[in-house]
Amino acid sequence: MKTRAERRRERRKQWFVQAEVEDFIRREYPGCPEFVVAYFATRICTVPKNWRSAPIAEAVEVTMQNELRHQLTDYDQLMLTGVRRKEARCRVQSKVNAMIARWSAKPE
Repeated sequence: MKTRAERRRERRKQWFVQAEVEDFIRREYPGCPEFVVAYFATRICTVPKNWRSAPIAEAVEVTMQNELRHQLTDYDQLMLTGVRRKEARCRVQSKVNAMIARWSAKPE
């Protein structure tokens, strides 16, 4: 049986280092505003989520999709009015994809 300290060390291994996440986002999404880079990196590194050896790319993609869906679309409103989750995601996905595509392109 593992001690509490061993379990804590294992959980910490599953978290990402904020500077590494920020560097990844800047490299892969060069059009992403700096305040958004910091926001996503902070969310990935501090919100308790067990990434279970997921690569940084997956953590960034999942976090971006979720945050953009909930913060910049009417997804939550659709859910509150009785639209099924799958349908609500379909309706807002084009907006989410457009934002991510904009950030993926190098700024002019």
